[in-house]
Amino acid sequence: MKKSVTVVILIVIALTFGGSMYYLYKKNAEDPVVYETEKPSRQTIIKKTVATGSILPLEEVLIKPNISGVIEEIYVEGGDFVKSGDLIAKLKVVPNLSALNDAKNAIEDAKITLADQRRNYERQQSLFAKGVISQADMDRAQVSYDQAKQGYSAANKRFDIVSTGTTSGLSSAANTLIRATVSGMVLEVPVEVGNQVIEANTFNEGTTIAAIADIDKMIFEGKVDESEVGKIHEDLPLEITVGAIEDRVFPAVLDYIAPKGNEENGAIQFEIKGTLTKRDSTFIRAGLSANASIILDRADSVLAVKEALVQFDPDTKEPYVEVETGQQQFERRNLVLGISDGIHVEVKSGLDEDASIKVWNAITPPQTGA
Repeated sequence: MKKSVTVVILIVIALTFGGSMYYLYKKNAEDPVVYETEKPSRQTIIKKTVATGSILPLEEVLIKPNISGVIEEIYVEGGDFVKSGDLIAKLKVVPNLSALNDAKNAIEDAKITLADQRRNYERQQSLFAKGVISQADMDRAQVSYDQAKQGYSAANKRFDIVSTGTTSGLSSAANTLIRATVSGMVLEVPVEVGNQVIEANTFNEGTTIAAIADIDKMIFEGKVDESEVGKIHEDLPLEITVGAIEDRVFPAVLDYIAPKGNEENGAIQFEIKGTLTKRDSTFIRAGLSANASIILDRADSVLAVKEALVQFDPDTKEPYVEVETGQQQFERRNLVLGISDGIHVEVKSGLDEDASIKVWNAITPPQTGA
């Protein structure tokens, strides 16, 4: 019995020993883990945030009429260049009945006054000829008669202006002739011949006949989220990209950040504006959508590594990489980092250009068939 137990124990020991030897053999037969390496490089790193918006003229002037009426003629169209004073459109006046009636009554009143002063003047003239009145009395009669004639003429001109928008001697300054008040490009003419327009007054902003702007002075107008507004300030450089103009970047300068934000879709947005510079001869149409990259920081031609290669000490939170010192042998190097663009990060110290940095994704060489 004891002999049988001894044999079993010996067999178990032999099997255990054999299995261990087999495991060690297979383990040694496996290919070693191989880590790839990468070298640092010289990069220009730009830290930026992006705002969406559109391209608009710095100053856009809306041309409105000073009298209500109907568009009779239009002399310009969108894209035309005009100078201050150039004729844009002509109106046909639709007279106001109340004003027209008042003007007619004013003519009748002036006519009655004129007839009365004429009679008085003729009477005084007769008396002066007989030596009954003095020269001063005659002069006063003359002045009153001249004033009555002037009042009658003014009443008739007022009637002409109310009914037609102009009168003799004032055709160049007629309210029916709509002229440009500034020089620039006509961006749009939102009216057509036959449209009725309303004059600009205290209670109504009036009908826009044309919009004029200097297209050489364009700005970017957009919005940034409240999470980004604290990172930016005026005078920061912008890089403007316009969706309709491929492969072109337009430089600009941030010159306005709204002091108050507005809620849009549950988030607070702040308006920003930037003036475009050095546009060359490229024509940018007003209203085109655009993106502005706001340059927060920049480092030119600095030593950099990919952010994916950088590790952080779990205790000190300090960044480090592992540098190859021999065949698949690595040592830790602590780093001092600078700015990052999300892909590359600046290395201020702790690394040189010849270092081979361990890539943390280990690879296994492909198996070859026997």
